[in-house]
Amino acid sequence: MPFETALTQALDLRVPVVAGPLGRGSSAEFLGAMANSGSFGFTALMHMPEETVGDELAEISRVTNGRFGANLTLIVDQRKRLAAALDAGVRVFSLWQGNLEPYVRIIKDAGGLVFWTVGNAEDAARAKDIGVDFIVSQGRESGGHLVGTAPTMSLLPSIVDAAKGVPVVAAGGIAEGRGLVAAMALGACGVWMGTRFVASKESANHRGYKERVVAARATDLVETELFDAGWQESPHRVIRNCTFSRWEDAGRPTSGRRPGEGEPISCFPNGKPLYRYDVAAPWDAMEGDWEAGPLYAGATVQLIHDVKSVVEIVGEIEATAEAALDKIADLRTGR
Repeated sequence: MPFETALTQALDLRVPVVAGPLGRGSSAEFLGAMANSGSFGFTALMHMPEETVGDELAEISRVTNGRFGANLTLIVDQRKRLAAALDAGVRVFSLWQGNLEPYVRIIKDAGGLVFWTVGNAEDAARAKDIGVDFIVSQGRESGGHLVGTAPTMSLLPSIVDAAKGVPVVAAGGIAEGRGLVAAMALGACGVWMGTRFVASKESANHRGYKERVVAARATDLVETELFDAGWQESPHRVIRNCTFSRWEDAGRPTSGRRPGEGEPISCFPNGKPLYRYDVAAPWDAMEGDWEAGPLYAGATVQLIHDVKSVVEIVGEIEATAEAALDKIADLRTGR
């Protein structure tokens, strides 16, 4: 079915679907598959050493023909990563969790687009004056790190109302076409998905992590601040795993007293040790105790029953959206 929204027009998409950054899962192969499917994906620069950002983005740009975006988490100074991304030709950026105004000015001066992830109407009301092009309204059902203050269905319309005409993309609790139609009915111009694309064949997330997403149900999820090495005091939603269970069984001790703290569970690709309670989710080539790392996932695990290719996932989003619209049309005509 054809879609035409502010999001599809700005990014030249066939479907108004964006994959949020999946940590190391947003590989060149994954982002290339997103681009080829008529949708769009972001890669997380936070997971790239500053000295390798340019080379990594050059490879992604080659595979995607430049059709991807870069995410910056502003809990640390990201100016070097931003400069490297701009030098690599990136012109679509996602920003969140920090003072974004200096970054917005740099990006806009370079002719770029800015997506800003917010969790309340007060921030949404500031977006136009700051120069933001798209607001991402993150509902509390999301996986990964959370800024949303309310469930998607109540937060999204309040964000749209406050946005002063800035287009809004809905995030949290959406994994297929019915959610896309619901979000658009509430004023969104598209959707931002994470968990559904973790469980894709092309994502570079660990195979076991994908299987855990498929097997999980909402009751297996926990909201916590447990995985905090490198990103403290930030709530996140994960699938309960061995690290969480050990900590819970120990009486939920504070940082510095947690079981296995300081214990290496694997190594990063550059040989640096990866310790228990680190924020890095398991990636495909990770060796060691991958299950001990954070298995970020949102409430949409209820809707994910298998690992599929990106083109299959996007095709199903289109098909289920069309079916939902047909059903609405039938209700309107009384058929």
